[in-house]
Amino acid sequence: MNGRKLVIPGDLLGKGRAGHGAYEYDDDVFSKHVGLAEEKNGMFFVIPLSGIYNPKRGDGVVGKIEDVIFSKWLIDINSPYQAVLPLSEATEDFIDLTKTDLTKYLDYNDMVFAEISSISKTKNVQLSMRNRKCRKLKGGRIIKVTPAKVPRIIGKGGSMVEMIKNMTETQIVVGQNGLVWVKGENEDIAAEAVMTIEEKSHVSGLTNYIKDMLENLMKDRIAEGEKL
Repeated sequence: MNGRKLVIPGDLLGKGRAGHGAYEYDDDVFSKHVGLAEEKNGMFFVIPLSGIYNPKRGDGVVGKIEDVIFSKWLIDINSPYQAVLPLSEATEDFIDLTKTDLTKYLDYNDMVFAEISSISKTKNVQLSMRNRKCRKLKGGRIIKVTPAKVPRIIGKGGSMVEMIKNMTETQIVVGQNGLVWVKGENEDIAAEAVMTIEEKSHVSGLTNYIKDMLENLMKDRIAEGEKL
């Protein structure tokens, strides 16, 4: 399978292993959903259409460097549309492209937080890292959530994500594209909080629920440390 392909439930994806949104039957892999199918290292995945990110100008997104081409980077932003980060939007430094390897700045599989600066009528997405909030994301882990649940994870005025940061002493960057970067000693606890918010986004009193959950998990973590 080359690139991403639109599929419906029951569509044959190929021979291999079934990942999220797919199932195996008699050595073949089939789609569970209406969505976009992709194959990575012999494993097939299907992203439901309800969980697909539709890029908007001004959105902050978390993305992965997929390719480096002369004066730009191609970035996967968890969307049907690949994004481009031009060199001029990544750094203000003068770079002689005949002498400089761009992978010294951003290499394959590096994660970044960038802003969507423009989208053409044909859905060509251009990114920029000129905003002070934009940067390379080193280490940590990535959590994938449904893009529609992102506002709940951020909370009113950033209240929910700030609470998780403070209570777990972690760094968190939430992309509007449904990718959340978490880094810190307690990143597993912060990740659990993010996934719980996605699962229970419809529940009232969610902030207090998450606060109580984090208090209990952090108490257990401290108690474990004291036993060592």
